[in-house]
Amino acid sequence: MVSLNWKHHTLIQALISRGPLKENEFHSIFSGVTGRNPGAAKKIFDKYLLEINKELSYVNFELRACRDQYDGKVCYGVVNNVADEQSKLGTKYSVPQIAFFKGIIEAIAQDEAAQGCISGFDALNIRLENQLPSEASSSQQQVPTAFKNFSMSQKDKTLDELVKDKWLCRTGEGNIGLGTRSLLDLRSWFRNNDVPSCEVCNEAGVKADLCPSEGCTVRIHKYCLKNLLSQRDDKVCSGCGKPWPSSRVTKEEAVEASANGEEEEDETQATAPRSKRRKIRSQRDSAENGSSQAYEASTSGTTGRRVTRSVANLR
Repeated sequence: MVSLNWKHHTLIQALISRGPLKENEFHSIFSGVTGRNPGAAKKIFDKYLLEINKELSYVNFELRACRDQYDGKVCYGVVNNVADEQSKLGTKYSVPQIAFFKGIIEAIAQDEAAQGCISGFDALNIRLENQLPSEASSSQQQVPTAFKNFSMSQKDKTLDELVKDKWLCRTGEGNIGLGTRSLLDLRSWFRNNDVPSCEVCNEAGVKADLCPSEGCTVRIHKYCLKNLLSQRDDKVCSGCGKPWPSSRVTKEEAVEASANGEEEEDETQATAPRSKRRKIRSQRDSAENGSSQAYEASTSGTTGRRVTRSVANLR
């Protein structure tokens, strides 16, 4: 049994107190605590994660990684893998708020177009009684008073709280999408509710590109599609065998590189001497490769039947 030291504890506490963290944020904390660069010292980084998860498993917790389906970046968070009645006592949200959240999650996850979001207007018009058993929802007399009195202003305030707590997010277009906490915690919920998965990574394809061929059900995350098409000469759909329009990827790559990559590179290299800039680029490329492997390692051990304690309230 591995004994965790203060460095392990600091990493765990950072994820618990701050909520899910983007990879660059978690790497920065790791570097500050250990004095090692996760990109250059990937084996050490993976060793820390493995040691932490071995200990967390005794209390049914897990340090998990996932990709944000809206920007493709890796995120890290601590989730609870137990579903029981006691878990319902740990939430700060009221019963109407949980029903409201569940309605939003279902509307986003069950969208056949896989847009990964709904408009703010549609979110505010979620009907809470739809979250009740069919017998109760059909009779207004059985709808709880708290549901009936849950006003638009309360819904709007709840939306802000859910976004702040990273259960939901606001997209660049102002729509409501899934936050990193939901993407981490709801993995089993997605599978149990038959949300179609990405053809490449097998994670829920909440926000994904659909094969344009009629009758083909293949969907692939944009970041998975980018990697897939860059590694294959035959840019065809694995489901129907018809060509996948690569022009979509090319345009989105340009936008993504402009919005995400350039800002980080400019900020890092602006204060670095020219002699070190090539080293910075090399470390960044190494870190990107390492993050993909760390993400795959954290997801390989999960099962479709696992339900986290945080999402027990959705059942």
